[in-house]
Amino acid sequence: MMQPFRTYSLNLNGRLVLIDRPWVMGIINVTPDSFYSASRVNDEAALVERVRQMVADGADVLDVGACSTRPDSQSVDAQGEMQRLQWALAVIRREAPDVVISVDTFRADVARRCVEQWGADIINDISGGTLDEEMFSTVASLGVPYVLTHTRGTPATMSSMTDYGDVAADVLEWMARRIDELRQMGVADVIADPGFGFAKDVEQNYRLLTCLDAFHALNAPLLVGVSRKRMVYMPLGITPDEALNGTTVVNTMALERGAHILRVHDVKAAVQAVTLTAMARRTTKTNQ
Repeated sequence: MMQPFRTYSLNLNGRLVLIDRPWVMGIINVTPDSFYSASRVNDEAALVERVRQMVADGADVLDVGACSTRPDSQSVDAQGEMQRLQWALAVIRREAPDVVISVDTFRADVARRCVEQWGADIINDISGGTLDEEMFSTVASLGVPYVLTHTRGTPATMSSMTDYGDVAADVLEWMARRIDELRQMGVADVIADPGFGFAKDVEQNYRLLTCLDAFHALNAPLLVGVSRKRMVYMPLGITPDEALNGTTVVNTMALERGAHILRVHDVKAAVQAVTLTAMARRTTKTNQ
């Protein structure tokens, strides 16, 4: 059964913005080693083209990452990450001055620099504050929305850390505790990401997906990031390059369960899924 859509608000640098329909977050990787090669941009011309295309296709947010966090990846140091982000955020702000920018980083000092100096609106931390103990206090002082992602270990070790009792219950309990901690520290806007692909095997990811309804108990917008990931391409026996159709299927399942933000490589396909799911939701409501 399709879940009703819950509306939330976010404070973006003093501007109150409603999530009253699902948002699409477009992925921009200024890295040489992200798992999906087509998402990588390493020069200004490619970045400009990608930004313009995503905005034209209907992206609500651009999520910029400069340090790959795929399983078994090797981390770039903080200075290298900041150099990449400074360049990328300057180009994005010039090309799309009104777009919402999220920065994908687990480092508190990088987050602070991106918000205070380079115009980022949201911090997207795939470590859920576990890789930098200063992250929670930093986002609290910055007053920006924070994406809390469930994971275990580091990108280099997470694949071996998939021992759960019940993955959905364990992740939900962990996220509830962390969100309570953030709110007590004064972080008003927390976005909850169950962390598909982070310290979960394929079956565990689908268990999380089928239980996504339960995560509305967190009283926070839900972000789902499954785009071209292993949970999509492995069961189909294909590669990430071939996984757009499978990604759209899984994104649609997430939308039916009330997802608020889809983090994707392919904005146009996600926007179409949002549009058609919204039509089905309206029709269902009208016929009740």
